[in-house]
Amino acid sequence: MNKAILAAASLVAAVAIFFAFSQFNSFDFSKAQLPDISSLLDTNGNQRDSLEGDAFRVGRVSTVEAVDQELTLPDLFERTERSVVQVTASNDLAEQGRLGTGFVFDDNGHIVTNDHVVSGVNDLGVTFYDGTVYSATLLGSDPFTDLAVLYVKDVPKEKLAPLPLADSTTVRVGEQVAAIGNPFGLSSSMTSGIVSGVGRTIPAQNSGPLQFLIPDIIQTDAPINPGNSGGPLLNTRGQVVGINSAIRSSTGEFAGIGFAVPSNTIAKIVPSLIETGSFKHPWVGISGRDMTPGLASVLELDEPRGVLVVEVVSGGPAEKAGIRGGDNPTRVEGQTVPLGGDIVLELDGNQIRKLDDILVYLQREKSVGDTMDVTVLRDGTVMHIELHLEARPNAQDSP
Repeated sequence: MNKAILAAASLVAAVAIFFAFSQFNSFDFSKAQLPDISSLLDTNGNQRDSLEGDAFRVGRVSTVEAVDQELTLPDLFERTERSVVQVTASNDLAEQGRLGTGFVFDDNGHIVTNDHVVSGVNDLGVTFYDGTVYSATLLGSDPFTDLAVLYVKDVPKEKLAPLPLADSTTVRVGEQVAAIGNPFGLSSSMTSGIVSGVGRTIPAQNSGPLQFLIPDIIQTDAPINPGNSGGPLLNTRGQVVGINSAIRSSTGEFAGIGFAVPSNTIAKIVPSLIETGSFKHPWVGISGRDMTPGLASVLELDEPRGVLVVEVVSGGPAEKAGIRGGDNPTRVEGQTVPLGGDIVLELDGNQIRKLDDILVYLQREKSVGDTMDVTVLRDGTVMHIELHLEARPNAQDSP
């Protein structure tokens, strides 16, 4: 089994990763095509030296206040359109640039967009609702959540109308939402739909050779097309519930399924991008499989719950904590699965039934340096293992 894949799959099975990419191979991250660029724009070196100190401070973050009552779609558009911007990105090496969307995060000139819209380019522009265009600098990015922050200098305060963030854990399937963006370059376009699902996972696109998943994703049927990337997905109270990041499509255009990175992830990641240029994700370093009835039967479990540890990454936090991987390849439900590893039942007392539960818990609740109580079933005995969370390795650190 490929060690790089294992290192990437923080508590995600290598098999699940391959399945995810097979399942999601029609994802279109809604950007104009650009030739491959071997290196990303440096967000921590000389670029930062040229910026003033104010660029690294989070300003006031909600001048467009949410309302108690639900707004009609026309009223919602009028209330939020001035907070949504068009993002253009180009590179000297490219014949064709990219066009995406962003929204005002605070009154200090910070714009939130997708990493895949702005990565690897050196010429960035932001167009505000009144048509004025400003040069922008990439202040920080996180390919593991497809988020990026641009800094626009010397913008008059009256142009900066930050959108408030919702608590995305309260988002319900069936809730009406709207997307504002620039599909195919058609600026200030609004589409609407409902939340079709919550708790999805999609692959992170620009994380290098290590392929990670983005958890806790919101699924919507609000039409999202190329150019919508980086724009807000709004509830009817004018709050951002997510940032539109991907679609599932066989044509590259809207086919009824769009995906947005949730607002709580934005709230956690973006301040760090502003202050340091990056975000350190907690990492465990194991691969695993969801428990199925067939697997539970082979393991003689009363019910199919928990995550079977397939392999432990050498030198990773799980190995240091003493978590065990499988060592007995066995045919189960038509596949060869290494059995004999620990079965993760709980994290800090929170029940784990599938891999997504682990990813979401790490994303929502844990940080690098935290300790975590991992409850495992080993050889029929329930054990508690203390695990120290380390920073997820980046592409340069991959084994």
